[in-house]
Amino acid sequence: MEFATKSAVAFAQENAVRFVEELKELLRIPSISTDPERAGDVRLAAGFVAVELRRIGMDNVRLIETTSATHPDGHPLVYADYLRADGVGGRPAATVLLYGHYDVQPPDPLDEWKSPPFEPTERDGNLYARGAVDDKGQMWMHVKALESLFAANGGKLPVNVRVIVEGEEEVGGEGIAAFVREHPEQLAADVALVSDTEMFAPDLPTLCVGLRGMIYTEIEARGARTDLHSGMYGGAAPNPFVALAQMIAKLKHEDGRILVPGFYDTVAKPSDAELAAWKALPFDEEEYRKTEVGSTALTGEAGYSVLERTWARPTLDVHGMPGGFTGAGAKTVIPARAVAKVSMRLVPEQTPAESFALYKGYVESICPTGITVEVRLIHAGDPIVVSTDNPYVQAATEAMHTVFGKETVYVRGGGSIPIVGDFIRELKIPTLLMGFGLPDDNLHAPNEKFHLANFHRGIESIVRFLASLGS
Repeated sequence: MEFATKSAVAFAQENAVRFVEELKELLRIPSISTDPERAGDVRLAAGFVAVELRRIGMDNVRLIETTSATHPDGHPLVYADYLRADGVGGRPAATVLLYGHYDVQPPDPLDEWKSPPFEPTERDGNLYARGAVDDKGQMWMHVKALESLFAANGGKLPVNVRVIVEGEEEVGGEGIAAFVREHPEQLAADVALVSDTEMFAPDLPTLCVGLRGMIYTEIEARGARTDLHSGMYGGAAPNPFVALAQMIAKLKHEDGRILVPGFYDTVAKPSDAELAAWKALPFDEEEYRKTEVGSTALTGEAGYSVLERTWARPTLDVHGMPGGFTGAGAKTVIPARAVAKVSMRLVPEQTPAESFALYKGYVESICPTGITVEVRLIHAGDPIVVSTDNPYVQAATEAMHTVFGKETVYVRGGGSIPIVGDFIRELKIPTLLMGFGLPDDNLHAPNEKFHLANFHRGIESIVRFLASLGS
Protein backbone atom coordinates (compact mmCIF):
# COMPACT_ATOMS: atom_id res chain seq x y z
CA MET A 1 0.00 0.00 0.00
CA GLU A 2 1.36 3.43 -0.90
CA PHE A 3 0.96 5.67 2.12
CA ALA A 4 -0.24 9.22 1.77
CA THR A 5 2.67 10.90 3.50
CA LYS A 6 1.89 14.34 2.10
CA SER A 7 -1.71 14.03 3.23
CA ALA A 8 -0.58 13.04 6.72
CA VAL A 9 1.73 16.07 6.87
CA ALA A 10 -1.12 18.28 5.63
CA PHE A 11 -3.42 16.86 8.32
CA ALA A 12 -0.85 17.70 10.98
CA GLN A 13 -0.51 21.24 9.66
CA GLU A 14 -4.28 21.76 9.49
CA ASN A 15 -4.66 20.54 13.09
CA ALA A 16 -1.60 22.27 14.52
CA VAL A 17 -3.57 24.56 16.85
CA ARG A 18 -5.66 21.67 18.19
CA PHE A 19 -2.54 19.59 18.82
CA VAL A 20 -1.08 22.38 20.97
CA GLU A 21 -4.30 22.86 22.90
CA GLU A 22 -4.43 19.14 23.67
CA LEU A 23 -0.82 19.28 24.85
CA LYS A 24 -1.75 22.16 27.17
CA GLU A 25 -4.43 19.98 28.77
CA LEU A 26 -1.84 17.32 29.52
CA LEU A 27 0.64 19.90 30.82
CA ARG A 28 -1.93 21.19 33.31
CA ILE A 29 -1.76 17.85 35.14
CA PRO A 30 1.03 18.10 37.80
CA SER A 31 2.29 14.54 37.31
CA ILE A 32 5.32 14.89 39.60
CA SER A 33 6.52 11.33 40.10
CA THR A 34 8.84 12.21 42.99
CA ASP A 35 6.00 13.59 45.13
CA PRO A 36 3.82 10.94 46.85
CA GLU A 37 1.05 13.52 47.24
CA ARG A 38 0.85 13.77 43.44
CA ALA A 39 0.31 10.04 42.86
CA GLY A 40 -3.29 10.73 41.82
CA ASP A 41 -2.17 13.33 39.30
CA VAL A 42 0.44 10.95 37.88
CA ARG A 43 -2.27 8.36 37.32
CA LEU A 44 -4.55 11.02 35.83
CA ALA A 45 -1.85 11.84 33.26
CA ALA A 46 -1.48 8.16 32.42
CA GLY A 47 -5.21 7.93 31.83
CA PHE A 48 -5.15 11.04 29.65
CA VAL A 49 -2.53 9.48 27.37
CA ALA A 50 -4.36 6.15 27.25
CA VAL A 51 -7.67 7.75 26.29
CA GLU A 52 -6.00 9.63 23.44
CA LEU A 53 -4.19 6.56 22.11
CA ARG A 54 -7.48 4.70 22.05
CA ARG A 55 -9.27 7.61 20.36
CA ILE A 56 -6.81 7.93 17.47
CA GLY A 57 -7.11 4.23 16.60
CA MET A 58 -4.48 2.27 18.52
CA ASP A 59 -5.33 -1.26 19.67
CA ASN A 60 -4.97 -3.02 23.03
CA VAL A 61 -4.62 0.19 25.00
CA ARG A 62 -4.14 -0.48 28.70
CA LEU A 63 -2.43 0.65 31.88
CA ILE A 64 0.19 -1.71 33.28
CA GLU A 65 0.82 -1.47 37.01
CA THR A 66 4.44 -1.41 38.14
CA THR A 67 6.30 -2.07 41.36
CA SER A 68 9.93 -1.98 42.45
CA ALA A 69 12.00 -2.16 45.62
CA THR A 70 12.15 1.63 45.98
CA HIS A 71 8.65 2.31 44.60
CA PRO A 72 6.35 -0.52 45.78
CA ASP A 73 3.31 1.44 44.59
CA GLY A 74 4.77 2.39 41.23
CA HIS A 75 3.21 4.61 38.61
CA PRO A 76 1.55 2.82 35.67
CA LEU A 77 2.89 2.26 32.20
CA VAL A 78 0.67 3.12 29.25
CA TYR A 79 0.75 0.50 26.50
CA ALA A 80 -0.85 0.42 23.04
CA ASP A 81 -0.13 -1.33 19.77
CA TYR A 82 -1.03 -1.56 16.11
CA LEU A 83 0.15 -4.86 14.62
CA ARG A 84 -1.92 -4.97 11.43
CA ALA A 85 0.45 -3.29 8.95
CA ASP A 86 0.80 -4.73 5.46
CA GLY A 87 4.24 -5.90 4.43
CA VAL A 88 6.03 -4.73 1.30
CA GLY A 89 7.29 -6.99 -1.49
CA GLY A 90 6.50 -10.15 0.42
CA ARG A 91 8.37 -8.98 3.50
CA PRO A 92 6.62 -8.48 6.84
CA ALA A 93 6.19 -4.90 8.00
CA ALA A 94 8.74 -3.49 10.41
CA THR A 95 7.73 -2.97 14.04
CA VAL A 96 8.65 0.31 15.74
CA LEU A 97 8.59 0.77 19.51
CA LEU A 98 7.72 4.36 20.49
CA TYR A 99 8.81 5.42 23.98
CA GLY A 100 8.10 8.50 26.08
CA HIS A 101 7.32 9.50 29.65
CA TYR A 102 4.45 11.49 31.13
CA ASP A 103 5.96 12.23 34.55
CA VAL A 104 7.73 15.50 35.27
CA GLN A 105 10.23 17.04 37.67
CA PRO A 106 9.11 19.20 40.61
CA PRO A 107 8.73 22.88 39.58
CA ASP A 108 10.78 24.40 42.43
CA PRO A 109 11.80 27.15 42.91
CA LEU A 110 8.35 28.51 42.12
CA ASP A 111 9.27 32.19 42.51
CA GLU A 112 11.56 32.00 39.48
CA TRP A 113 8.77 31.07 37.05
CA LYS A 114 7.47 33.93 34.92
CA SER A 115 4.15 32.09 34.54
CA PRO A 116 2.71 29.25 36.65
CA PRO A 117 4.49 25.95 35.88
CA PHE A 118 1.25 24.04 35.39
CA GLU A 119 -0.60 26.72 33.46
CA PRO A 120 0.90 26.43 29.94
CA THR A 121 1.66 29.84 28.47
CA GLU A 122 2.73 30.81 24.96
CA ARG A 123 5.40 33.52 24.67
CA ASP A 124 7.66 34.40 21.76
CA GLY A 125 6.90 31.22 19.85
CA ASN A 126 7.53 28.99 22.87
CA LEU A 127 5.22 27.00 25.14
CA TYR A 128 6.21 27.39 28.80
CA ALA A 129 5.26 24.76 31.38
CA ARG A 130 6.81 22.02 33.47
CA GLY A 131 7.08 19.01 31.17
CA ALA A 132 6.70 21.05 27.99
CA VAL A 133 9.79 19.51 26.41
CA ASP A 134 10.74 16.86 29.02
CA ASP A 135 8.91 14.83 27.97
CA LYS A 136 5.20 15.47 27.54
CA GLY A 137 5.62 17.68 24.50
CA GLN A 138 7.98 15.32 22.73
CA MET A 139 5.92 12.25 23.66
CA TRP A 140 2.83 14.05 22.29
CA MET A 141 4.63 14.43 18.94
CA HIS A 142 4.58 10.63 18.65
CA VAL A 143 0.86 10.46 19.40
CA LYS A 144 0.02 13.22 16.93
CA ALA A 145 2.22 11.71 14.20
CA LEU A 146 0.29 8.45 14.60
CA GLU A 147 -3.03 10.30 14.48
CA SER A 148 -1.99 12.10 11.29
CA LEU A 149 -0.98 8.84 9.58
CA PHE A 150 -4.22 7.13 10.67
CA ALA A 151 -6.31 10.05 9.41
CA ALA A 152 -4.62 10.25 6.02
CA ASN A 153 -4.57 6.52 5.32
CA GLY A 154 -8.00 5.19 6.16
CA GLY A 155 -7.20 4.12 9.70
CA LYS A 156 -4.00 2.26 8.79
CA LEU A 157 -0.34 2.75 9.68
CA PRO A 158 2.62 2.06 7.36
CA VAL A 159 4.40 -0.04 10.01
CA ASN A 160 3.54 -2.03 13.07
CA VAL A 161 3.79 0.11 16.18
CA ARG A 162 4.05 -0.55 19.89
CA VAL A 163 3.78 2.40 22.28
CA ILE A 164 5.09 2.34 25.84
CA VAL A 165 4.88 5.49 27.98
CA GLU A 166 6.15 5.46 31.56
CA GLY A 167 5.50 7.55 34.65
CA GLU A 168 8.75 7.02 36.55
CA GLU A 169 11.50 8.30 34.27
CA GLU A 170 12.28 11.16 36.63
CA VAL A 171 12.69 8.75 39.58
CA GLY A 172 14.89 6.16 37.90
CA GLY A 173 12.49 4.12 35.74
CA GLU A 174 12.71 0.94 37.81
CA GLY A 175 9.15 -0.10 36.97
CA ILE A 176 9.60 -0.09 33.21
CA ALA A 177 13.05 -1.67 33.53
CA ALA A 178 11.48 -4.61 35.37
CA PHE A 179 8.72 -4.90 32.77
CA VAL A 180 11.20 -4.92 29.88
CA ARG A 181 13.31 -7.51 31.67
CA GLU A 182 10.40 -9.77 32.58
CA HIS A 183 8.16 -9.37 29.48
CA PRO A 184 10.40 -8.62 26.48
CA GLU A 185 8.02 -10.43 24.13
CA GLN A 186 5.35 -7.78 24.80
CA LEU A 187 7.66 -5.08 23.44
CA ALA A 188 9.21 -7.06 20.58
CA ALA A 189 10.22 -4.68 17.79
CA ASP A 190 12.86 -3.99 15.16
CA VAL A 191 13.79 -0.51 16.39
CA ALA A 192 12.89 1.87 19.21
CA LEU A 193 12.30 5.59 18.75
CA VAL A 194 12.86 7.90 21.71
CA SER A 195 12.21 11.65 21.57
CA ASP A 196 13.62 12.89 24.87
CA THR A 197 16.75 14.69 23.70
CA GLU A 198 17.59 18.00 22.07
CA MET A 199 18.92 19.44 18.84
CA PHE A 200 22.47 20.73 18.96
CA ALA A 201 21.40 24.17 17.76
CA PRO A 202 18.24 25.86 16.45
CA ASP A 203 17.24 24.66 12.97
CA LEU A 204 19.95 21.97 13.02
CA PRO A 205 18.44 18.44 12.79
CA THR A 206 20.19 16.19 15.27
CA LEU A 207 20.39 12.53 16.14
CA CYS A 208 21.84 11.72 19.54
CA VAL A 209 23.98 8.57 19.22
CA GLY A 210 25.32 8.32 22.74
CA LEU A 211 24.25 8.91 26.34
CA ARG A 212 26.12 8.85 29.59
CA GLY A 213 24.98 6.38 32.19
CA MET A 214 24.65 7.25 35.85
CA ILE A 215 24.59 6.11 39.44
CA TYR A 216 22.62 8.22 41.90
CA THR A 217 23.59 7.67 45.52
CA GLU A 218 23.10 8.83 49.07
CA ILE A 219 25.86 9.01 51.68
CA GLU A 220 24.48 8.97 55.21
CA ALA A 221 26.84 9.93 58.02
CA ARG A 222 25.85 9.23 61.63
CA GLY A 223 27.56 10.51 64.77
CA ALA A 224 25.94 10.75 68.22
CA ARG A 225 22.75 8.97 69.26
CA THR A 226 20.77 12.22 69.15
CA ASP A 227 21.17 15.89 68.19
CA LEU A 228 23.48 17.72 70.60
CA HIS A 229 24.04 21.31 71.78
CA SER A 230 27.21 22.63 70.12
CA GLY A 231 28.13 24.70 73.17
CA MET A 232 28.05 21.74 75.52
CA TYR A 233 29.43 19.09 73.17
CA GLY A 234 31.22 20.96 70.38
CA GLY A 235 34.88 19.92 70.26
CA ALA A 236 34.15 16.42 71.56
CA ALA A 237 31.17 15.12 69.59
CA PRO A 238 31.61 14.13 65.91
CA ASN A 239 29.68 16.30 63.46
CA PRO A 240 28.16 14.36 60.53
CA PHE A 241 27.97 17.50 58.35
CA VAL A 242 31.65 18.21 58.79
CA ALA A 243 32.39 14.55 58.10
CA LEU A 244 30.38 14.69 54.86
CA ALA A 245 32.22 17.83 53.79
CA GLN A 246 35.56 16.14 54.46
CA MET A 247 34.60 13.01 52.52
CA ILE A 248 33.12 14.93 49.59
CA ALA A 249 36.27 17.06 49.35
CA LYS A 250 38.25 13.84 48.84
CA LEU A 251 36.01 12.60 46.02
CA LYS A 252 37.05 15.15 43.42
CA HIS A 253 40.24 17.10 42.76
CA GLU A 254 40.18 20.83 42.08
CA ASP A 255 41.18 20.11 38.47
CA GLY A 256 38.00 18.08 37.93
CA ARG A 257 39.45 14.58 38.24
CA ILE A 258 37.45 12.04 40.24
CA LEU A 259 39.68 10.61 42.95
CA VAL A 260 38.01 7.21 43.39
CA PRO A 261 40.80 4.68 42.73
CA GLY A 262 40.25 2.70 39.53
CA PHE A 263 37.32 4.85 38.40
CA TYR A 264 38.84 5.70 35.00
CA ASP A 265 40.31 2.27 34.25
CA THR A 266 37.63 1.22 31.75
CA VAL A 267 36.71 4.60 30.23
CA ALA A 268 36.42 4.31 26.43
CA LYS A 269 37.57 7.29 24.38
CA PRO A 270 35.62 8.64 21.38
CA SER A 271 37.03 7.78 17.98
CA ASP A 272 39.17 10.27 16.08
CA ALA A 273 36.37 10.62 13.50
CA GLU A 274 33.83 11.42 16.20
CA LEU A 275 36.12 14.00 17.81
CA ALA A 276 36.69 15.61 14.40
CA ALA A 277 32.93 15.78 13.81
CA TRP A 278 32.42 17.46 17.20
CA LYS A 279 35.05 20.07 16.39
CA ALA A 280 33.11 20.93 13.21
CA LEU A 281 29.89 21.65 15.12
CA PRO A 282 28.77 25.29 15.49
CA PHE A 283 29.81 25.68 19.13
CA ASP A 284 30.94 28.90 20.82
CA GLU A 285 32.40 28.12 24.23
CA GLU A 286 32.10 31.69 25.50
CA GLU A 287 28.48 31.97 24.38
CA TYR A 288 27.79 28.63 26.06
CA ARG A 289 29.33 29.95 29.29
CA LYS A 290 27.29 33.15 29.24
CA THR A 291 23.88 32.06 27.98
CA GLU A 292 23.55 28.40 28.99
CA VAL A 293 25.69 28.06 32.11
CA GLY A 294 25.67 31.66 33.34
CA SER A 295 28.84 31.34 35.41
CA THR A 296 32.01 33.42 35.55
CA ALA A 297 34.09 30.50 34.28
CA LEU A 298 33.76 26.92 33.06
CA THR A 299 35.33 24.11 35.05
CA GLY A 300 36.30 20.51 34.39
CA GLU A 301 39.16 18.27 33.42
CA ALA A 302 42.08 20.00 31.76
CA GLY A 303 42.96 18.84 28.26
CA TYR A 304 39.40 18.14 27.16
CA SER A 305 37.00 20.35 25.23
CA VAL A 306 33.63 21.32 26.70
CA LEU A 307 31.86 18.84 24.42
CA GLU A 308 34.22 16.06 25.45
CA ARG A 309 33.74 16.89 29.13
CA THR A 310 29.95 16.91 28.87
CA TRP A 311 29.51 14.01 26.43
CA ALA A 312 32.38 11.57 26.84
CA ARG A 313 33.93 12.01 30.30
CA PRO A 314 32.56 10.78 33.63
CA THR A 315 31.54 13.30 36.27
CA LEU A 316 30.73 13.48 39.97
CA ASP A 317 28.28 16.01 41.39
CA VAL A 318 26.68 16.79 44.74
CA HIS A 319 22.98 17.68 44.60
CA GLY A 320 21.95 18.34 48.17
CA MET A 321 22.78 17.80 51.83
CA PRO A 322 19.53 17.53 53.81
CA GLY A 323 19.77 17.37 57.59
CA GLY A 324 20.38 19.48 60.67
CA PHE A 325 18.77 22.89 61.13
CA THR A 326 17.78 24.90 58.05
CA GLY A 327 15.05 27.19 59.39
CA ALA A 328 15.15 30.93 59.96
CA GLY A 329 17.29 32.24 62.80
CA ALA A 330 19.88 30.25 64.72
CA LYS A 331 19.93 26.86 66.37
CA THR A 332 23.29 25.60 67.58
CA VAL A 333 22.74 21.92 66.99
CA ILE A 334 25.19 19.18 66.11
CA PRO A 335 22.97 16.84 64.10
CA ALA A 336 23.02 13.14 64.84
CA ARG A 337 22.90 12.37 61.12
CA ALA A 338 23.34 14.08 57.77
CA VAL A 339 22.89 12.95 54.19
CA ALA A 340 24.53 13.97 50.92
CA LYS A 341 23.01 13.14 47.54
CA VAL A 342 25.79 12.38 45.05
CA SER A 343 25.64 11.19 41.47
CA MET A 344 28.16 10.13 38.85
CA ARG A 345 27.69 10.19 35.10
CA LEU A 346 29.31 7.21 33.40
CA VAL A 347 30.66 6.74 29.88
CA PRO A 348 30.98 3.67 27.61
CA GLU A 349 32.75 0.65 29.09
CA GLN A 350 32.00 1.79 32.65
CA THR A 351 29.27 -0.24 34.35
CA PRO A 352 27.01 1.05 37.13
CA ALA A 353 27.67 -1.99 39.34
CA GLU A 354 31.47 -1.80 39.14
CA SER A 355 31.54 2.00 39.42
CA PHE A 356 29.30 1.96 42.49
CA ALA A 357 31.42 -0.72 44.14
CA LEU A 358 34.60 1.32 43.62
CA TYR A 359 32.92 4.48 44.91
CA LYS A 360 31.29 2.81 47.92
CA GLY A 361 34.52 1.16 48.98
CA TYR A 362 36.44 4.42 48.69
CA VAL A 363 33.87 6.44 50.68
CA GLU A 364 33.94 3.86 53.46
CA SER A 365 37.75 3.99 53.50
CA ILE A 366 37.85 7.78 54.05
CA CYS A 367 35.15 7.94 56.72
CA PRO A 368 36.37 10.13 59.63
CA THR A 369 36.80 8.85 63.19
CA GLY A 370 33.62 8.72 65.26
CA ILE A 371 31.36 8.54 62.20
CA THR A 372 29.57 5.55 60.73
CA VAL A 373 28.69 5.83 57.06
CA GLU A 374 26.18 4.11 54.80
CA VAL A 375 26.40 4.45 51.01
CA ARG A 376 23.15 3.69 49.20
CA LEU A 377 22.45 3.25 45.48
CA ILE A 378 19.18 4.99 44.57
CA HIS A 379 19.07 4.25 40.85
CA ALA A 380 21.40 3.55 37.95
CA GLY A 381 21.58 3.40 34.17
CA ASP A 382 24.06 2.14 31.60
CA PRO A 383 25.97 4.40 29.20
CA ILE A 384 25.27 3.68 25.54
CA VAL A 385 26.60 4.45 22.07
CA VAL A 386 24.41 3.71 19.05
CA SER A 387 25.88 2.65 15.70
CA THR A 388 24.90 4.97 12.85
CA ASP A 389 25.35 2.18 10.31
CA ASN A 390 21.78 0.90 10.08
CA PRO A 391 18.77 1.62 7.85
CA TYR A 392 16.73 3.15 10.69
CA VAL A 393 19.30 5.88 11.27
CA GLN A 394 19.35 6.52 7.53
CA ALA A 395 15.54 6.77 7.41
CA ALA A 396 15.50 9.19 10.34
CA THR A 397 18.28 11.27 8.80
CA GLU A 398 16.43 11.55 5.49
CA ALA A 399 13.15 12.42 7.19
CA MET A 400 14.70 15.29 9.15
CA HIS A 401 16.63 16.50 6.11
CA THR A 402 13.33 16.80 4.23
CA VAL A 403 11.76 18.79 7.08
CA PHE A 404 14.67 21.05 8.01
CA GLY A 405 16.47 21.28 4.67
CA LYS A 406 19.84 20.65 6.34
CA GLU A 407 22.15 17.70 6.90
CA THR A 408 21.58 15.88 10.18
CA VAL A 409 24.43 15.98 12.72
CA TYR A 410 25.32 13.20 15.13
CA VAL A 411 26.03 14.12 18.73
CA ARG A 412 26.16 12.54 22.15
CA GLY A 413 24.15 13.63 25.15
CA GLY A 414 25.51 14.29 28.59
CA GLY A 415 22.35 13.11 30.31
CA SER A 416 21.01 9.63 30.96
CA ILE A 417 17.93 7.80 29.73
CA PRO A 418 18.14 4.45 31.52
CA ILE A 419 15.49 2.76 29.39
CA VAL A 420 17.67 3.07 26.27
CA GLY A 421 20.18 0.67 27.79
CA ASP A 422 17.35 -1.68 28.71
CA PHE A 423 16.04 -1.69 25.14
CA ILE A 424 19.49 -2.47 23.75
CA ARG A 425 20.33 -5.10 26.37
CA GLU A 426 16.96 -6.85 26.84
CA LEU A 427 15.18 -6.33 23.50
CA LYS A 428 18.34 -6.50 21.38
CA ILE A 429 17.20 -3.64 19.15
CA PRO A 430 18.80 -0.36 18.06
CA THR A 431 17.38 2.80 19.59
CA LEU A 432 17.04 6.13 17.79
CA LEU A 433 17.30 9.26 19.91
CA MET A 434 15.50 11.80 17.72
CA GLY A 435 14.74 14.79 19.91
CA PHE A 436 13.56 18.30 19.09
CA GLY A 437 14.34 20.27 22.24
CA LEU A 438 16.83 23.14 22.32
CA PRO A 439 19.81 23.74 24.59
CA ASP A 440 18.04 26.67 26.29
CA ASP A 441 14.76 24.85 27.03
CA ASN A 442 15.48 24.83 30.80
CA LEU A 443 14.99 21.14 31.44
CA HIS A 444 14.48 20.51 35.19
CA ALA A 445 14.67 24.28 35.80
CA PRO A 446 12.20 27.16 36.11
CA ASN A 447 10.63 28.39 32.86
CA GLU A 448 10.93 25.12 30.98
CA LYS A 449 9.77 25.57 27.41
CA PHE A 450 9.30 23.89 24.05
CA HIS A 451 9.80 25.86 20.84
CA LEU A 452 6.48 25.35 19.08
CA ALA A 453 8.02 25.30 15.61
CA ASN A 454 10.08 22.31 16.73
CA PHE A 455 6.99 20.60 18.13
CA HIS A 456 5.35 20.77 14.72
CA ARG A 457 8.52 19.90 12.80
CA GLY A 458 9.00 16.95 15.14
CA ILE A 459 5.55 15.63 14.26
CA GLU A 460 6.30 15.92 10.54
CA SER A 461 9.71 14.25 10.95
CA ILE A 462 8.16 11.28 12.77
CA VAL A 463 5.41 11.00 10.15
CA ARG A 464 8.02 10.88 7.39
CA PHE A 465 10.24 8.46 9.33
CA LEU A 466 7.43 5.94 9.90
CA ALA A 467 6.17 6.28 6.34
CA SER A 468 9.70 5.74 5.03
CA LEU A 469 10.05 2.49 6.98
CA GLY A 470 6.72 1.37 5.58
CA SER A 471 7.84 1.83 2.00
